[in-house]
Amino acid sequence: MSSIDEIRDAKIKKLEILKKKGINPYPAVSKREISLKEAGDSFETLEKSGENKWLGGRIMSIRGQGAIVFITLNDGTGLFQGLLKKDIIGEEKLNFFSEVVDIGDFIEVFGKFFKTNRGEKTIEIKDWTMLSKSLRPLPEKWHGLQDVEERFRKRYLDILMDPEVKDLLLKKIKFWDTARTFMKEHGFLEVETPSLEVTASGADAAPFKTYNEDFKLPLYLRICIGELWQKRLMAAGFPKTFEIGRAYRNEGTDANHLQEFTNLEFYWAYANYEDGMKLVEELYKKIAKDVFGKTEFETRGHKFDLGGKWERIDYRETVKKETGIDVLNTTYDEVKKKLEDLKIVYDGETMERLVDTLWKHCRKQISGPVFLTGHPKLVSPLSKSMEKNPELTERFQIIIAGTEIGNGFSELNDPIDQAKRFEAQQELLEGGDKEAMAPDYEFVEMLEYGMPPTCGFGFGEMLFAFLADKPIREVQFFPLMRPKKEE
Repeated sequence: MSSIDEIRDAKIKKLEILKKKGINPYPAVSKREISLKEAGDSFETLEKSGENKWLGGRIMSIRGQGAIVFITLNDGTGLFQGLLKKDIIGEEKLNFFSEVVDIGDFIEVFGKFFKTNRGEKTIEIKDWTMLSKSLRPLPEKWHGLQDVEERFRKRYLDILMDPEVKDLLLKKIKFWDTARTFMKEHGFLEVETPSLEVTASGADAAPFKTYNEDFKLPLYLRICIGELWQKRLMAAGFPKTFEIGRAYRNEGTDANHLQEFTNLEFYWAYANYEDGMKLVEELYKKIAKDVFGKTEFETRGHKFDLGGKWERIDYRETVKKETGIDVLNTTYDEVKKKLEDLKIVYDGETMERLVDTLWKHCRKQISGPVFLTGHPKLVSPLSKSMEKNPELTERFQIIIAGTEIGNGFSELNDPIDQAKRFEAQQELLEGGDKEAMAPDYEFVEMLEYGMPPTCGFGFGEMLFAFLADKPIREVQFFPLMRPKKEE
């Protein structure tokens, strides 16, 4: 078997042959008239008319030799078969094709359409032109890229050679198209908010740091999709907004978490968390049906049906039932001891982080879908308190397959209360909690001008990963990779 270097050298020699004949191996202009999908869809009309057309694409296979050669083209819209016959294209053009063309090259072909004896739609080629000469071989069709790291590093080949990967990513495109269309149909305006921020706030997460040379200013990449900015738009008089964008969190990587990912957040003036739950349930059901064609799923060892009735569970009651701890009537030492007794690894020593870790232990057995409500104020610094019990908040999370797949609030719009909660978060930061929320006192100033009652909610591509039953890294087009070491 030839090495990659030997194959590449052979291909470069073919490249030189093209150049010596005055042929540009990488022309800027293509004569392609229709896509391969269009050729397939309108085949009967094309065949009947006897019309000649230019098609183009990458050669995926070459079969035969001598007087007859079959090729398969792929242009991203579909596959189509081509036939080169010596008595049609001429001996000189056929021989030149065999001399310089390889699997992986992009070419365009000109000819008329017919069906073979086996009934395969085919273009009978009268002429051909090189569009892009490949210098490296494609992976073997049946083996592809086996190494996971290599698949992600050469994602373009992974997508090209594995139809299931391409289909998955096409579904992800439809996932976001469906969500965007749903939001617009319900009167939400799509907006853009800053991804570079002076204060990385709006969520509990460690941010990435950067620097603005012009302003001589340290900045952060955003950790949420414009939460505090979209709330400013509520104060500005926008009744409904949403944004789909990238968020960045300088944290660990696992099946459910990456440092860079896409989320959607919406904000809805004059609405509360009850309104939000109704809307979000409708949205999730819409996504399941339109993108996956079903509502029943199995993932991460859980089975659930998004099409059924979504129950509610209470944060405080669930934790107490599973661990015996009442999160509103407990101590730091009691929670810490319980975590140690349960042999739960936790990161951070604050009461907020310990309680949150205890809850995450409890959620693992919940298949869902359920709405989790009744969150303590301790773990909800941006959520409005319940009037009947100010220690609890009007917050809801969607639990699917033991994981939180969506988070919403009746947003806190009391500036005095918000300032106090930011002060508590600042103390956590100063105490070493890297994931505590950074205070934004300009946001508090905005609240002093007044913001209407508002419901906010966010979810992301983790939902898609769960419905597709894939690790989140698998559903990204180009996940972050370490630089390849030189050999």
